[in-house]
Amino acid sequence: MKRTIWAGLLALVLIGSLGSQSIAVEPATSIKSAAEPWWKHAVIYEIYPRSFADSDNNGMGDIKGITSKLDYLKNLGVDALWLTPCYPSPQVDFGYDIADYTAIAPEYGTLADFDELVAEAKKRNIRIIMDLVMNHTSDKHLWFVESSSSKDNPKRDWYIWRDGGGDTMPPNNWLSLFGHSAWKLDPKTNQYYYHFFYAEQPDLNWRNPEVRKAMYDVAKFWLDRGVAGFRLDAIGTLFEEADLPDNPVLAGKNKFGDPNMDNVHNEKLNEVHDVVRELRTVVDSYPDNRVLVGETSARDINELSLTYGKKLDEFQLPMNFFFAFVNKLSAPEFRTRIGEWDKNPAGGWPLYLFSNHDQIRHYIRYGDKTHNDQIAKLTATILLTLRGTPLLYYGEELGMENNDPKSKEDVQDPIGKTGWPDEIGRDGERTPMQWNSELNAGFTAADKPWLPVTPSYKKYNVVAEEADKNSILNFYKELIRLRRTDDALVNGSYQAVDVQNKDVLSYVRKGEKKSVLVALNMTPESKTVQYDLKPYGINSNSAKTLLASPHNTPSSANLRNLTLPPYGVFVGQVQ
Repeated sequence: MKRTIWAGLLALVLIGSLGSQSIAVEPATSIKSAAEPWWKHAVIYEIYPRSFADSDNNGMGDIKGITSKLDYLKNLGVDALWLTPCYPSPQVDFGYDIADYTAIAPEYGTLADFDELVAEAKKRNIRIIMDLVMNHTSDKHLWFVESSSSKDNPKRDWYIWRDGGGDTMPPNNWLSLFGHSAWKLDPKTNQYYYHFFYAEQPDLNWRNPEVRKAMYDVAKFWLDRGVAGFRLDAIGTLFEEADLPDNPVLAGKNKFGDPNMDNVHNEKLNEVHDVVRELRTVVDSYPDNRVLVGETSARDINELSLTYGKKLDEFQLPMNFFFAFVNKLSAPEFRTRIGEWDKNPAGGWPLYLFSNHDQIRHYIRYGDKTHNDQIAKLTATILLTLRGTPLLYYGEELGMENNDPKSKEDVQDPIGKTGWPDEIGRDGERTPMQWNSELNAGFTAADKPWLPVTPSYKKYNVVAEEADKNSILNFYKELIRLRRTDDALVNGSYQAVDVQNKDVLSYVRKGEKKSVLVALNMTPESKTVQYDLKPYGINSNSAKTLLASPHNTPSSANLRNLTLPPYGVFVGQVQ
């Protein structure tokens, strides 16, 4: 929800050379054991529906637009689509303020359109994951309309209502994540309601069993329609301590001018685990290994690993933002973050990501403005060769950049309007998908899309990159093909090697018969590395090149003297 905190298969079909539309990754179960759940070896792809494809040319993306692009996603090698909220909403927080959990917003289409998307995706072995916001509703949701109507309304206790602490004083000092007090006075009943996010997003009372049942019924509604699971938004904010004690105030002020605060009494309370386990029970009652993906935050990796559950009965795939936001090309830092997550205390399956709808795109965060394309291939290699499930954000496979607003008048995101200029909002990472070099990047035929396309779309678009064998897009396709077809990348363990090297991140995916060595030069200078893999049970002094960037690497490499170009990538088979 916030930029700074919240912030898959069998064969590669080669048609001619690695050129125009040359790579198609067939969605299938590849080498993996049929007994394993699909999500362990899937490639998940986040779509922001408002910005993916506009089928009716009104300037805004929609469900039919996504359906029209399923063949592209199949050829990319995607196994599941996570859709950010497309429920009816006043769009105060662009869909994260939900007014009806069991419908599709008219601007995105209809339930029939959604059912068609699920059916057409299934034909291509692609699953649909819905974004489920359980912490709060819109203030326009009928639940809140009833709750706010009177103190004795049956739904009054569905939300957090309290008397003030005195004249014009809220019940306590809690702050909204989006600025200022987390309490709003309702003059009709002269009580305050609590909102961790915008005032238009009142928090539900999860200690009320009726609320829990209603939300689990929402999950069943979508599971019955065939969704593969849910990504749970802002899950750590479900509960507040009932007696509402003040939070500790820290030194300094935040970007909204409020004092910094430690949310010890209204975030990540233990009761959250109970709810996730209960929802997991609902999900597990359906066939086909439905999945829960968590927007999970924590103070450290030990706390984060608790979100798997003591018996791995909570999230199958919690998000690890410690990895996602390293935000610098540091071999030691990545080595640490990967190692701790691969060996997390819960023994849970890792999920890796770099970008999402709340964060500056990692093409920008890691780029140096000179080698950005090569760095994009390097970060793609990390994401797609580790032991775990990769989560891509739409357009990252093209090298999409941010297109941030230049003035407050250009801002669409309310958080940018509130916090400008210190907080510019999240519009920049939500710009339209870049399909071709025509008007509006082929996203819409309308005169003006809801957000302006990134100026670099003339070069970085699907049509242009499909025709360029050295493009970022074709590199992603080749990586996804490898992780489908190479046993070590499918089933192998992870082992860091050359662990004292400050410039080159190296690791082995150890298979039963053959293994894969990944070497990543994280500097703008050429680096020569020497590998002795015998301690890892690998006797080879050479490696068969599976993939490299730049592409002028020989078909085999000498591991005793391997030179990596600036930001060079080497993926080789060893035994």
